[in-house]
Amino acid sequence: MDRRTISTRKGSKRKLEQDFEHENQDRHKIPATDTAAGYESHQKLTRHIQTQVDILNSSFSSLEADRAAARRATSVLSQFAKTEELVDTMVDCGAVPALVMHLQAPPPARGENGSKLYEHEVEKGSALALGLLAVKPEHQQLIVDAGALTHLVELLKRHKSVDNSRTVNGVVRKAADAITNLAHENSGIKTRVRIEGAIPYLVELLEHADAKVQRAAAGALRTLAFKNDENKNQIVECNALPTLVIMLGSEDTAIHYEAVGVIGNLVHSSPHIKKAVLLAGALQPVIGLLSSPCSESQREAALLLGQFAAADSDCKVHIVQRGAVKPLIDMLESSDVQLKEMAAFALGRLAQETHNQAGIAHNGGIVPLLRLLDSKSGPLQHNAAFTLYGLVDNEDNVADLIKVGGFQKLQYGEFIVQQTKDCVAKTMRRLEEKIHGRVLNHLLYLMRVAERNIQRRVALALAHLCAPDDRKVVFLDKNGLDLLLGLLESGSVKLQCDGSVALYRLATQASSVSPVDAAPLSPTPQVYLGEQYVNNPTLSDVTFLVEGKRFYAHRICLLASSDAFRAMFDGGYRERNAKDVEIPNIRWDVFELMMRFIYTGSVEINIDLAQDLLRAADQYLLDGLKRLCECTIAQVN
Repeated sequence: MDRRTISTRKGSKRKLEQDFEHENQDRHKIPATDTAAGYESHQKLTRHIQTQVDILNSSFSSLEADRAAARRATSVLSQFAKTEELVDTMVDCGAVPALVMHLQAPPPARGENGSKLYEHEVEKGSALALGLLAVKPEHQQLIVDAGALTHLVELLKRHKSVDNSRTVNGVVRKAADAITNLAHENSGIKTRVRIEGAIPYLVELLEHADAKVQRAAAGALRTLAFKNDENKNQIVECNALPTLVIMLGSEDTAIHYEAVGVIGNLVHSSPHIKKAVLLAGALQPVIGLLSSPCSESQREAALLLGQFAAADSDCKVHIVQRGAVKPLIDMLESSDVQLKEMAAFALGRLAQETHNQAGIAHNGGIVPLLRLLDSKSGPLQHNAAFTLYGLVDNEDNVADLIKVGGFQKLQYGEFIVQQTKDCVAKTMRRLEEKIHGRVLNHLLYLMRVAERNIQRRVALALAHLCAPDDRKVVFLDKNGLDLLLGLLESGSVKLQCDGSVALYRLATQASSVSPVDAAPLSPTPQVYLGEQYVNNPTLSDVTFLVEGKRFYAHRICLLASSDAFRAMFDGGYRERNAKDVEIPNIRWDVFELMMRFIYTGSVEINIDLAQDLLRAADQYLLDGLKRLCECTIAQVN
């Protein structure tokens, strides 16, 4: 079920019940014995309901006693209809045809002139009771088939009465409310309402002096416009848009809520109506509703702006220029999940336009959007992800997103639906494409001068995002590697894991070119820790014993260097957990040269050591070093 139809249904039923309770304060109280609470058995209730129905069936006349009896019976049945458990019982007792009959005035008595006793009140009570019965969808068609629509439309016309009293307004309002509930989520009845000629009268009622009548008419039009193109077109043809736009600016929250709902349903999947609504001047009042005290109006306004933003790029720009961004971002912090969802939806549409992207970030949109990635609501999470996808298209936003931890949020987030996962993957690819030129320079600047936690976030992101040609600059020349290695000593397990993953990523996916032109390139992608870490105890996590001397090394570097070391430290061998690993068959000077190659990617080979170094390279599956040795030996021969 569509979210908008849910809110429409709830709003209609609530309005009927609240109005009924308010009106009962001004008429005689129904005795306790006339209510459901006064009966101890369902049988007694059924008999009492049947009695009221029989009264209606026997009192359709202009006689004073009959009018008074009918008025009381419709009032009692309306009270019962508020209790959902009694609605089916009322229908089974024949309440529907009896109430429909009393939607019209009885025939005048002989010689009767002027107004009837309780004129409009019996009809109002009947419309109210039928509206409450229609809240249950299974009874909608029964009420329509009983002929209710024709009489309800006739009741709408009573606003033209010279006697424009509170009672007349009440019957008109109840007729509009009943139409709202009858047509709710029922396309056939929506069409019948149009055929019966209700729409022109409902549009006229938008200009009624009574605010409650305006609200009721707008509520009916809202329901009739939802997913019904013929109804939409007739509402627009009846010139409803100018009045609806004026209603958007009403200080009465109920009025502007219904007005924005009507407009939202009119423009949904109707580009020509969307254009007409914008031409009617709706944009600024809708933006104004983002600051409404009514959260439902805010939600509808945000949804409508998202629909406007899909029209064209100019409209996206105009929405931002007119001040929509800041209130939409503020709405992201709301406790109302649907409000946040609609705000993120609107921002997502706006963020697909280049000129808007920097503005959304500048107004503080990145951090709340990242927080929404943790939401347990799939639609909310997706709308936030889609907005971030748009924002990173602007190079000015990339560094801002990375420095607040946005890359880590995207990388490690738990996303509910596949569509969101795909969107995040596209965002990561877009980020990767942006890491060059001034964006990279900005990130390197942050890595040099920013606070420590920001430096680490940048280094972690660049380990996954920067191009192979930039890795030496980032991680060796600009000390990015030191930042990642420093994470391994952090007191936070999370940071240790992040650092390990980043180092492993560098070690396994980067590539390097050997500085010896005569030798072929090593086929193993590799990142070199550098000369300063050769036999350095700093952050060393494994020690080799060679000819009785200790040689300090780092597993992450060895794992990336060859399959032999990967098997040794990542397989089932005893060296996997050993702190000291003995190397029995290689001389110290040969082993040191081999390790220097592993850490730097290059080494000067003395011909006297070339044969022994070749055997060591072959033993540890170091193809690049083997080629260097073979090249050295071949040059001498």
